[in-house]
Amino acid sequence: MPPPITRTWAPQAELVALAWALAVAAGVWAALSTDPPGRVLLAAVALFLVAAGLYGTLVRPRLAADQHGLTVRGVGGTRAWPWAEVNVRLVRTRRLGRETTAIEIDADNAEVPDLVVLGWLDLGADPRDVVDSLLELRT
Repeated sequence: MPPPITRTWAPQAELVALAWALAVAAGVWAALSTDPPGRVLLAAVALFLVAAGLYGTLVRPRLAADQHGLTVRGVGGTRAWPWAEVNVRLVRTRRLGRETTAIEIDADNAEVPDLVVLGWLDLGADPRDVVDSLLELRT
């Protein structure tokens, strides 16, 4: 029996590194600023970027799949489902004149039902390509 093929998707490492670099830059700029309102604003931006960098670092890989099922990692922990418990759909949404695509992982058949929506930032790849890979692994 061949070993299982595992595919993983995660936020792009370059974007996570950029969030950390910008957080450091905003923190230094806030520390050196002499304008009190500007210092508060820069500190808030630095905290937001630290949160974004920390999220991108902790949730790697965000989605993993093999022939047996898929696993989604989040800040609150990791959830895994066999293929029989999940439905995977590509969802297209039009907002503000722009169409976005996302993946809906609907674990409605699971013991604890759940719905996970993953977009390009979560996956580091086009959701259309990820859905194709997931459907290929599922068969």
